[in-house]
Amino acid sequence: MPSNLDLARRLFALSQSGLHFTPQEYDRERYREVAQIAADLLANESQHPSQKLHDTWFVEDGYATPKIDVRGAIYRDDTVLLVRETMDGLWTLPGGWADVNDSPSSAVLKEIEQESGFTARVIKLAALYDRNQHEHPPYLFHAWKAFFICEITGGAPRFSNETDGVQFYPVADLPGLSTGRSTATQIRRMYEHHLHRDWPTEFD
Repeated sequence: MPSNLDLARRLFALSQSGLHFTPQEYDRERYREVAQIAADLLANESQHPSQKLHDTWFVEDGYATPKIDVRGAIYRDDTVLLVRETMDGLWTLPGGWADVNDSPSSAVLKEIEQESGFTARVIKLAALYDRNQHEHPPYLFHAWKAFFICEITGGAPRFSNETDGVQFYPVADLPGLSTGRSTATQIRRMYEHHLHRDWPTEFD
């Protein structure tokens, strides 16, 4: 059975798409009410006020689609490159939201350089996951996560306004992870793809 978050997310998406396509004010008022119901449902289960949830969703308009998160998995022997997020003090594969006008591969290379200081090249797209189907904490937006196997080509460790740590950790002994971004299961699965580069891309 869908969770209340799943249901509210679907109501938000229906409202956003309806407002995009419907010119009749009568119908637009109904779609606004649908969005308010979704915000109220989430507010009843969270510490966030209804209006904040509503405003966060409607930062964008138009037809509602999943967001795209890109992650770069870089390994040296049996260690993996991780960066520490200033937002929560936890570690993750470098990455983030793909920007408009970036290709998927250029987006992940930009994120790696910005967050770790290293330049890299993409070897393969290892996995395209639906965030909802993996071990991530609840999140307002629906997102797909693209994991790329990459190799360092240059640069040096450097912090950024989003990261205050850059380090290789043993795959078998990972630090505390920012699980909204990447999980231990995903990091270890990407290590298998690193070792078996002929494996096909995984997808949900």
